[in-house]
Amino acid sequence: MKTKILVVEDDPHIRLGLEEVLKSEQFEVALCERGDKAMDALTQHRPHLIVLDVMLPGTSGYDVCKQIRAKKITTPILMLTAKGQEIDKVVGLDLGADDYVTKPFGVRELLARIHALLRRRAAQDAPAENSTFEIGGALIDPKTFQLRKGKKTESLTATEMKLLAFLNQHRGQVLSRDRLLNEVWGYEYVGTTRTLDQTVAQLRKKIGDAGTEPKHLVTVHGVGYKLAE
Repeated sequence: MKTKILVVEDDPHIRLGLEEVLKSEQFEVALCERGDKAMDALTQHRPHLIVLDVMLPGTSGYDVCKQIRAKKITTPILMLTAKGQEIDKVVGLDLGADDYVTKPFGVRELLARIHALLRRRAAQDAPAENSTFEIGGALIDPKTFQLRKGKKTESLTATEMKLLAFLNQHRGQVLSRDRLLNEVWGYEYVGTTRTLDQTVAQLRKKIGDAGTEPKHLVTVHGVGYKLAE
């Protein structure tokens, strides 16, 4: 069965261009033009990955992303944005997107991000590494992509789950930013370490470790991060 990608994009030139490129990579492609039709398209096509534009008619890409995660759907989301401001990228990740590409983007960069997300998801769907683990009183369940602390439950994106699982496997070890990007985002990843830093910031909020001196997901200045023992 082919891997299916849902493209939610209102610009017809970009939409059809993405369809052509993705089909050339042997993906099955479903198309949607409006944000307010995206949930219906998701239900109908059940894609393995969603390419989601931010600026959409009907409902914004941010709101679509929020709706998807609110329904506990963990399908990887790659957001497309024409905005270059850092805050826009942070908002997307905060709402549950796994990665983003800023327009205009190169085909090679887009495909690299897509392949990395799909590899990450395939690794998480593997039977290994499905045991729950604990960080600072928060219980993380790789089977459900959920983090529970007390009475509060948070959903984790595929990227967040992969990062936490890798840190847990190397608990107490200092892991460089480059190594984390390679292991979690993939060797073909062409983005910056800022994406990693933003994901860590979101995880700290969910764990309850977002103070001025995090105790669990620790920054090692000039190197990277470690998960405290």
